[in-house]
Amino acid sequence: HSKRLEEHSKRLEELTRRVEEISKRVEEHSKRLEEHSKRLEELTRRVEEISKRVEEHSKRLEELTRRVEELTLTVANLAKAVVEVKIAVGSFTGRVGLDLEKTVFNLYRDVLLTLGIRDIEKVDRFIYRDVDGRYIGKGGRIEVDIYIHNNNTYLIEVKSLAQEEDVDWINKKFEIVTQILNRTPTRKIIIAVNITRDALKRAHELNIDVIYGAVID
Repeated sequence: HSKRLEEHSKRLEELTRRVEEISKRVEEHSKRLEEHSKRLEELTRRVEEISKRVEEHSKRLEELTRRVEELTLTVANLAKAVVEVKIAVGSFTGRVGLDLEKTVFNLYRDVLLTLGIRDIEKVDRFIYRDVDGRYIGKGGRIEVDIYIHNNNTYLIEVKSLAQEEDVDWINKKFEIVTQILNRTPTRKIIIAVNITRDALKRAHELNIDVIYGAVID
């Protein structure tokens, strides 16, 4: 009995020792877990701070983007206005010069596209000298812009200011060019920075498309 009791005592001591070791380990793990929890809380706090900063920066970026868009639109409108003034002042009557004419085509590129003119770089100048006086008198000069694409012919006249008598003369030139080329135009187009109300009405009567910046009385 004494031996058994002694063995049980030893086992109990061993178990007690193991329990103490396990308790120590559990305590260490608890401390580590607590440290990890603190670190996680700190990381969570930092992430929240960073998220707030990112959100603030995003708002600032959106505001800056909006301002840039507004400024871009303002600059575009100013550029268009400057071009229109330049054209009007540079050649207030008659056809505009070659350089200004290119500027006008670029200015109204999108509108021309809706009418079927896909590439303004392919718009050519058509010049005819009436040597024998068949159309407008001997030695007279006829000059229009022409665009041909897929068998479609577009006759174009660019003016800084179009008045009613200009429209009649332009229409006559279009008719003469139609005879010379023996091609029926798909569209007849007048591009005018400014056009009088009577001229606009007359153009519609003659079935001429008009692209314009402003109508004046």
